[in-house]
Amino acid sequence: MADLRINLAGIASPNPFWLASAPPTNTGYQVQRAFEAGWGGAVWKTLGDPIINTSSRFAAVHFNGQRVAGFNNIELITDRPLEINLKEIYETKKRFPNHALVVSLMVEPKREKWHEIVKKVEAVGVDGLELNFGCPHGMAERGMGSASGQQPDLVEAQTMWAKEVAQTPVIVKLTPNITDITSTAKAAVRGGADAISLINTINSLAGVDIDTWHTIPHVGGKGSHGGYCGPAVKPIALHMVADCARNPAVTVPISGIGGVSTWRDAVEFMLMGATGVQVCTAAMHHGFRIVEDMIDGLNNYLDERGLASVTELTGKSVHRYEDWGNLDLNYAVVARIDTDTCINCNKCHIACEDTSHQCIERVTNAQGEAILQVREEDCVGCNLCAIVCPVEGAITMVEVQGTEAPMTWNERQKAVAELEGGPGPNKKEAV
Repeated sequence: MADLRINLAGIASPNPFWLASAPPTNTGYQVQRAFEAGWGGAVWKTLGDPIINTSSRFAAVHFNGQRVAGFNNIELITDRPLEINLKEIYETKKRFPNHALVVSLMVEPKREKWHEIVKKVEAVGVDGLELNFGCPHGMAERGMGSASGQQPDLVEAQTMWAKEVAQTPVIVKLTPNITDITSTAKAAVRGGADAISLINTINSLAGVDIDTWHTIPHVGGKGSHGGYCGPAVKPIALHMVADCARNPAVTVPISGIGGVSTWRDAVEFMLMGATGVQVCTAAMHHGFRIVEDMIDGLNNYLDERGLASVTELTGKSVHRYEDWGNLDLNYAVVARIDTDTCINCNKCHIACEDTSHQCIERVTNAQGEAILQVREEDCVGCNLCAIVCPVEGAITMVEVQGTEAPMTWNERQKAVAELEGGPGPNKKEAV
């Protein structure tokens, strides 16, 4: 059995599965039950100035029969007194000394405020702090959360203020509501962060009730933008984690967050650079005990691949993630249809005919049976037919010999410039 222990910037954990700062980590009762269920760590729901929350708070996006494909909330940070939270944090850490207990913090962007909250929280014995520069609603209107997290200078300054007094590792949680998340990741590093975590939730409106015309959710008939998370945001989160991991100026470990629901999701985040992952929506949907399947699945995967430690996954796919301009334009794949498993539903034909490159034909084979066949010379390898096919394995994408030597867009632009007698690559067009 592989070793699942991780160490994120000095914070040790028995496995890479942490609960994210959110409703599941609101009380000592919840966090202690989570640790009993098997979670390796937890980030305590954000502490800060006294908060009054709203009712209602949550909404979900269900898609094509799947419940909670996405999750939206307008809840703010903890609405419980700081003293009660600190008492329960102390009791929880005392009872579970070997689990990672990190506390999320959010205060006004003032040096004395950060000094005060950091000292109070560390006094009760925690393993680390997570600075919440990500929440997009409620607190942002008061200059905190993502309002701070969208400005690299504020991220850098507030990280530095926390680090001035912190005795434990400081993780900076980043907002995805920004054009380039590496700009704030680098700011956190400049401020002295020991690690970064991403992503927080994405600005969203879950829906509108077409009968009442109320927003979903609504508070007495009025709605507001909230934070979107859950499986739907995973591709966005995975991209941002990878972008930070491959940036040479982001030199600190990464805690991956965003739609992690299974051990497979965790593996993907770790391959793209995360040391561990944080989970929220999946726990809210299915309960704390989902971590049992996560641990079993991860253990089996590592054993099957002959890996002794989960840490061997971190960053192993980062070098495969490139700028578009560095992709080989002459690499080619084509679709092939297994007529033995094809059920002739015609979804691939319709998709190709209506929205792609019209290269799937309906023909009659030697036995007089109607089959679908790809005209490979016209197939561009877009994958759409395989994506819409309802039968697993009926359509596969097959690598074929390219007609020309490998060449990227950037190499092409450089060659064009040289042919034109220019000084070198056309930097305006290179990507």
